[in-house]
Amino acid sequence: MASKSADSGCCGHDHGHSHGEEFSLKREIIPVAVSIILFVLGLIFYEPLHNTPFSLGEYLVFIPAYLISGWSVLTTAGRNILRGKIFDENFLMTIATLGAIAIHEIPEAVAVMLFFQVGELFQDFSVSRSRRSIKSLLEVRPNSANLKVNGEIKQVSPESVQVGDVIIVKPGEKIPLDGEITEGASQVDTSALTGESVPRTVKPGETVLAGMINKSGVLTVRVTKLFEESSIAKILHLVENASNKKAATEKFITRFARYYTPVVVFLSLAVAILPPLFIPGETSSQWVYRALVLLVISCPCGLVISIPLGYFGGVGGAAKRGILVKGSTFLDALTDVQTVVFDKTGTLTQGVFKVTQIVTKNGFSEAELLQLAAKVESQSNHPVAKSILSAFDKSVDTLDVEDYQEIPGHGIQAKVGNKIVIAGNDRLLHRENIEHDLCSVEGTVVHLAVDKVYAGRIIIADEQKDDAVEAIRKLKNVGVEQIVMLTGDNQAVAQSIARQLNLDDFEAELLPEDKVEAIERYLGKSAKNKKVVFVGDGINDAPVIARADVGMAMGALGSDAAIETADVVLMTDAPSKVAEAIQVGKKTHKIVWQNIILAMGVKGLFIVLGIFGVATLWEAVFADVGVALLAILNAGRVLRVN
Repeated sequence: MASKSADSGCCGHDHGHSHGEEFSLKREIIPVAVSIILFVLGLIFYEPLHNTPFSLGEYLVFIPAYLISGWSVLTTAGRNILRGKIFDENFLMTIATLGAIAIHEIPEAVAVMLFFQVGELFQDFSVSRSRRSIKSLLEVRPNSANLKVNGEIKQVSPESVQVGDVIIVKPGEKIPLDGEITEGASQVDTSALTGESVPRTVKPGETVLAGMINKSGVLTVRVTKLFEESSIAKILHLVENASNKKAATEKFITRFARYYTPVVVFLSLAVAILPPLFIPGETSSQWVYRALVLLVISCPCGLVISIPLGYFGGVGGAAKRGILVKGSTFLDALTDVQTVVFDKTGTLTQGVFKVTQIVTKNGFSEAELLQLAAKVESQSNHPVAKSILSAFDKSVDTLDVEDYQEIPGHGIQAKVGNKIVIAGNDRLLHRENIEHDLCSVEGTVVHLAVDKVYAGRIIIADEQKDDAVEAIRKLKNVGVEQIVMLTGDNQAVAQSIARQLNLDDFEAELLPEDKVEAIERYLGKSAKNKKVVFVGDGINDAPVIARADVGMAMGALGSDAAIETADVVLMTDAPSKVAEAIQVGKKTHKIVWQNIILAMGVKGLFIVLGIFGVATLWEAVFADVGVALLAILNAGRVLRVN
């Protein structure tokens, strides 16, 4: 990102590595070292060289040093002028140094180019370091797959493997594609995807994802997704394209540089021409020199490079923690979060349900009620349905189940044998006008009715996540004013969870469209320029995630809907990552504004000193390179957010 901005902005000169080559310190330092040697020799022997006929000795030593250190700047300035892009940093440097040579300040001209080049070397090194933080994530991309064909193993490209193919993953290898384990058990390292260091145990029937590393046993995996549709491919695409969504600060600096550079050029021209005309006794050479100083001081390199570099570091630092931010605009948005809204199931709670109680009515037995529930829920993938099937613990005969239909936000209706059975929440009973003894039950509850007669209820428990309490505390610590929970679960369950977690507010018994309306209300109530974040599990919360100022999908590893819809993708199931994402955003924003204030403050001071003749070209180059270096070093701090 940083180099992309640099290539198109004020600091865009064509270093050899800026077009895809890896930065090489050894390669870049050679011309700088040669220039330094010539420059130092020229300074040591300045008097004898200067006293040669026509100062020829001085030119023979300093001009090669000038050309070696400044060649990339001079050639880029020439190319840009031919393209009509005159007012950039290369133009400023070229005019200033050629002007210095014209008034016979050759050592200072070399110093400007040389120290500028040293600054660029540090800048490129810093950009390279930031890129490595992203590259560590991109390196999880698998290079090959062991495809099993007719009992033989062939090593092929992951892109050539089809859905349904069988691959073998040996210990120490990266899993190349998403799939289901058919044979073998192992531990897999998910740290490259999630930031979590503890390996996960996997066995037949479980899903593994591309990018995980197989630690111990041999795994046989049936591929369930093409490589380009796999989680890792989507993540890589997301990270590589995060620069497309620029923060308002970045856009402001781009616009600022566009007007700032021509203003500086014309101001320098005025400084060179006007004082000798209107102030008696002033010489042209003195004011031309001050104008050249002004040009060098005014180079906005530190500003133009360090700001995208700061955001680049922020995205990279977050990625190392398993937090994928889809652009610097969302990093900025995270600095002004007033309200965080959580989904409940799978977000604040485990989403792992267990049947804890069966209450029968109107002559139905527990076994009969559980069997009916298992038959009706057999075609659903909902965690509640899975818990009922787990409690039934027998194979479900579904031959007599017909006319199955899901009623969104209410439950399920099906024909079992010759009876109409419904299973769902209290709203479903009221909708169907079925008499029942109790409306409010603590816990997740599935009510059942057969041919309009209430048969009883199955009560299911869902535990809160281990770090849910800590997550709420951390959010308060980072300045979030209001933390809310939205759930489709009943009022009693929602109230119990909200009380345990010390939430500010909650809304229960919401249909999917009700959640969108709720988010609209919180958006309407939020203060000007303050943001509302919604955190969901990314599977059924896509509309709400899309509507919030910042949509976060949590535990999104393997969830296509989450990766596509969310602005921030949290790769683990830990709600405490929400506060961590806000911390990264705040740290990035702070560092970027520190750089802006530093660069503008120092440059403003030296511009005044330059106009009044206090600062020379030496101070000018130190001001320019020094500010750029300080800003770049400061931007690198964002990679180390605690």
